[in-house]
Amino acid sequence: MSAMRAMGKSIVVATLTLAVAACGTSTVVSRSGSPAPAPRVSAPKPGATALVNRGDTLYGIAFRNGIDVRDLASWNGIGPPYTIYPGQRLRLYPKGTFASTKPVAPPRGTTTRPPATPAPRPAPPPAAPPAVSPIKWTWPATGTILAGFVAGEPTKQGIDIGGASGDPVRAAGDGVVVYSGAGLVGYGELIIVKHNDAWLSAYGHNRTRLVNEGQLVKAGQQIAELGRTGAAREMLHFEIRYNGKPVDPQAYLPRR
Repeated sequence: MSAMRAMGKSIVVATLTLAVAACGTSTVVSRSGSPAPAPRVSAPKPGATALVNRGDTLYGIAFRNGIDVRDLASWNGIGPPYTIYPGQRLRLYPKGTFASTKPVAPPRGTTTRPPATPAPRPAPPPAAPPAVSPIKWTWPATGTILAGFVAGEPTKQGIDIGGASGDPVRAAGDGVVVYSGAGLVGYGELIIVKHNDAWLSAYGHNRTRLVNEGQLVKAGQQIAELGRTGAAREMLHFEIRYNGKPVDPQAYLPRR
């Protein structure tokens, strides 16, 4: 009988050991059964700051600098509802990451060698596949595409859609308006809609804005009239941003 008990204890110990080992190599899975999403990563700008002017919002400043609004809020100790004040200066980087770039003089009596010929730059890595979006996107305007998205090009972070002055501009998805104004240089009369914590859409160069900040909108609802404020011709500049980063809208909009 004692031998059987000893054998039983050995089996239990072995089972527990295997279970612990399995936990050490397991993958975190969300309640929905799909892998947990990768954490957002905003590109900080060490040493850079943004001065809050009258009419600015945290969403507008984050959008202008390509930073996720949650990161900008965290770096500056600002909690919801993200209230900021004129004259306030916001860090565009996490606290403690700024390092001095002042050159250090070489010791006396030493000679400096000319820099070696730099090695050729490696080829850029292939573009990452588009992030999966839970938003059911719809086209914000019916005109033809005048210019497409170009990754890394500051003036082509979205698409330009042509049209006539006064044509309807519609929300590309359900959400809440987090910016409605003309304070972002280069966008004219601009509207930004937050669809969830990770996804935003932006509508620039409008003739007239028809929604206010804090207003809930539905996909297909008219939010503005197409115009040319801040542009050379009538058009809608449309952007989609994921965690503050511009992505190609045509990767998400339905095919026409």
